[in-house]
Amino acid sequence: MKGKVKIKIQGCLDSKWQDWFEGMEISHEEDKTVLSGNIRDESNLHGILNKIRDLNLKLISVNPDPENN
Repeated sequence: MKGKVKIKIQGCLDSKWQDWFEGMEISHEEDKTVLSGNIRDESNLHGILNKIRDLNLKLISVNPDPENN
């Protein structure tokens, strides 16, 4: 997957995590955090997903952002 994506995770992360998630924009929808931004390549995506795993966060979805592709 390459290009703009939206990654949804359970819970609300503070915006201070934005740098740790490689500049992905952090927003919230109800009790979920949405990370959105540009993915350079598969390695970049796996790095972000590994960080979600390392924080023991529940991954809800990973989807291309149809509004920004």
